[in-house]
Amino acid sequence: MNETNGTPMIEASHLSKFYREFAAARDVNFSISRGEVVAFLGPNGAGKSTTMKLLTGYLSPSEGVARIAGHDMATDRIAGARRLGYLPENGPLYAEMTPHGLLSFFADARGMSAERKEERIRAVVDLCGLAGVVFKPIGKLSKGYRQRVGMAQTLLHEPDVLIMDEPTAGLDPNQIRGVREMLMKLGEEKTILLSTHILQEVIAIATRVIVINEGKLVFDGTPDNMAAGHKNLDEAFRQLTATEEAAA
Repeated sequence: MNETNGTPMIEASHLSKFYREFAAARDVNFSISRGEVVAFLGPNGAGKSTTMKLLTGYLSPSEGVARIAGHDMATDRIAGARRLGYLPENGPLYAEMTPHGLLSFFADARGMSAERKEERIRAVVDLCGLAGVVFKPIGKLSKGYRQRVGMAQTLLHEPDVLIMDEPTAGLDPNQIRGVREMLMKLGEEKTILLSTHILQEVIAIATRVIVINEGKLVFDGTPDNMAAGHKNLDEAFRQLTATEEAAA
């Protein structure tokens, strides 16, 4: 398959996840090609994190198929995981380890050679701005630096696809700007899907927006298309995610 000619790098095909009568995701369909940076929006409880976990293979779908670089994440997860970097919201880090120790641990777990391991650790430490803290315990680092450590671990194996759940949550404005700049640089050659509550991030870095509400996809298009006919993206978002209860 020639992925540079339009083969989807992320694909949700009729994805649903049911917990008895409750639908956390219902018949979600979209595909994302190489080089796209897509913002995944929705109110709390809309199904964003569930959909991301289905795409990454952390959850099995009740119906439908999730594919990463053409690999079915329910039946071929290992191959898909080699192409994927996943940063969950508040992802677990080992507080007693240093960033270097953590990255070394994950490199060994992925079977990297000693030479390759040190090369990649140097690269992600530089990319994520960790040089000044690389040998400090993670538990002593600020939230901004911990987020950078999580980002470095996500990028360690040079994945083609990045899925990130609220990568700037809890960061200060300077830290947010740093993460945005990093994502813009990465988006030049990788496929990125990131969930966010910050609509300014959509304007700053996204080429496309997908909105989910109550487990269902309600919008898929450019930021300009989303804002069309509204004062701004905030107003468009409120209208797209309004519920019958809120409107009553």
